[in-house]
Amino acid sequence: MIDPLKATIGIAASGLDAQAMRLRIISENVANARSTGSTSGSDPFRRKTVQFESMFDEKLGASSVKVKSFGVDDSPFLVEYDPGNPAADGSGNVKMPNINPIVEMADMREANRSYEAGLQVVKQARSMISQTIDLLRNG
Repeated sequence: MIDPLKATIGIAASGLDAQAMRLRIISENVANARSTGSTSGSDPFRRKTVQFESMFDEKLGASSVKVKSFGVDDSPFLVEYDPGNPAADGSGNVKMPNINPIVEMADMREANRSYEAGLQVVKQARSMISQTIDLLRNG
């Protein structure tokens, strides 16, 4: 028989893992928001993405979340005029990463709040397990 409190912790832990990976990808995007190509006309850093999927976990007896895949955002690069940049083309234009810091910060905030919610689930489940043990001892 599957213990519902242990299953709850397992489901929450899978969400914590997924959101931690999402935060790593967002951090990489923010860190490379101004990373241009190394040579004239070369492509800069391209924004990375992460996709999740729900999978049934036999051990838990419930669905949990997993990282399905990593991808890249195919939106066009931004172009800035910077003739002194080593990545500038003949016209002085430089391709810049397709990263919008505002979008990344919003994603980071959402992932952080999801992570915090998962932590609260784990804390509550642990508290319920502890209370159950106390009841069994004193009963």
